[in-house]
Amino acid sequence: MSRAASADAVSPADAAEAAGALTAHRPMLLGLAYRLLGSRHDAEDILQEAYLRWVRVDRATVTEPRRYLSRVVAHLAMDRLRARQSAREAYVGPWLPEPVPTAPSPFGPLERVELRDSLSTALLHLLERLTPPERAVYVLHTAFELPYTEIAELLDRSAEDCRQLHHRASVRIGRDQRRFTADRAEQERLLDAFIAAADDGDLVALTGLMAADATAWSDGGGRVRAARNPVTGADRVARFLIGILGKGWPFSVHRTELNGQPAVVVVTAAGARYAVTLGTAAGRITDVFLVANPDKLAWSA
Repeated sequence: MSRAASADAVSPADAAEAAGALTAHRPMLLGLAYRLLGSRHDAEDILQEAYLRWVRVDRATVTEPRRYLSRVVAHLAMDRLRARQSAREAYVGPWLPEPVPTAPSPFGPLERVELRDSLSTALLHLLERLTPPERAVYVLHTAFELPYTEIAELLDRSAEDCRQLHHRASVRIGRDQRRFTADRAEQERLLDAFIAAADDGDLVALTGLMAADATAWSDGGGRVRAARNPVTGADRVARFLIGILGKGWPFSVHRTELNGQPAVVVVTAAGARYAVTLGTAAGRITDVFLVANPDKLAWSA
C-alpha cells in the first residue's frame, strides 16, 4: 500500500499534479460514485474526499492511479451508503435517485453507450435494496465489467466472496428487473402517450397505458406535494397522477433525457417541478418515477 504523506508536505506543485491525475480519471470515477450513491451531489462530495486523500499519498508508489482512485471512491461511497441508510428513516416519503441529464453524458465522452442502462432510475431504485458491499460488487461487475479478482482487490475481499455478493444482489433485484425491458422506441411511444393522456386529463386513456400492477413512486422530500407511500394498481396510479398534475393545470412539459432514458420535466401552474421517467415492459407502463424534491432538481431551474 502507498504510504501517506503528511498534510503539511503538500506543495502547490503536488496539489496541481494530483488534480491533473484525478481529472484524467474523473468521468469514470464520477460515474462509479453516482451509480453507487444515486446522487450527483453525493458523488461530487466523494470525488472531493478522494482528491484530499490522493493529494497526500506518495504517488511515486502508486503504479495504477485509476485502480487506486477507484478503490478510494468505492470505499468512501460504501461508507456514505451506510450512514445514509440510518438517516433515511427520517426522510419524508419514498427516496428516489437524483435524476441527471444525460444528453450529453455528465460523465464525459468516455462513458460508453452500453453503460447507460446501468444509469436508469428504475435500476438505481432497485439497487437501494442492496447492502453497500452488494451494491458495490454489482455495479463494478455488471456496469463496469470488472472481473471478481480485480473487484476483490478494490474492496479488500476475496474473489469468491465478491462472486457470492454479486449472486445475492442479482437474486434480490432480478425479479423486478424484468419490469423494465422495453427498448428505446417503446419507451418513447409510451412516454408520448402518457404526456397526451395526462395533459388531457383522460383517466381512461391513462389507465389503459398502465400494467395491472403498475406502481407510482413520488419523491417530494416533504417539500412538494407527493404521496407518502408508493401507489399501486393501474386505476389508482392513473387517479393519483391526474390528481397531482391535474391540480397544477395548465402545466408545461419539457422533453429531455434523464439517466439515459427519455423523460419529461413537468412544471405546474404553481411552479412545482416534477422530473418524470417511466419503467416500461410488454407495451405497458410498469412504474412511474416522479422526483419533485427541489434539492434534486437544481439543474432544471
